[in-house]
Amino acid sequence: MCIGIPMQIVSSDGLNAICNDQGHSENVDLSLVGQQTVGTWLLVFLGAAREVLDPASALQMQDAVNAMRSIMQGQNQVDHLFEDLLSRPPQLPPHLQTIVDKKSNLETELSSVQSSTQNDEHFSRTHGDQVND
Repeated sequence: MCIGIPMQIVSSDGLNAICNDQGHSENVDLSLVGQQTVGTWLLVFLGAAREVLDPASALQMQDAVNAMRSIMQGQNQVDHLFEDLLSRPPQLPPHLQTIVDKKSNLETELSSVQSSTQNDEHFSRTHGDQVND
């Protein structure tokens, strides 16, 4: 499994940059993201930048990586690294929320149709003689 690490550019020369991850420096290939300026945050996989990150997202990812590192070292107190998640209910990504909303709307429509059909059947059973007269 390959895990992307958020890293910040400390120097850049064309499509190569030296990036820092909490004191660890690494030479990073920028071919997939193009030339970037010093201070830019990148998501780096195996020495190659795959995505330019905004600072807030980079810090959230850094917290998640730090939590994983802590757990791998036997430490299980990582809630402080996920305060942004603990203070709100879970949220689906927008593309999945759209699917859930569509399914919910379809279920509501189906329930309405079934209820209407049951009412029609009940009416026919209770008033069938009157309708046929």
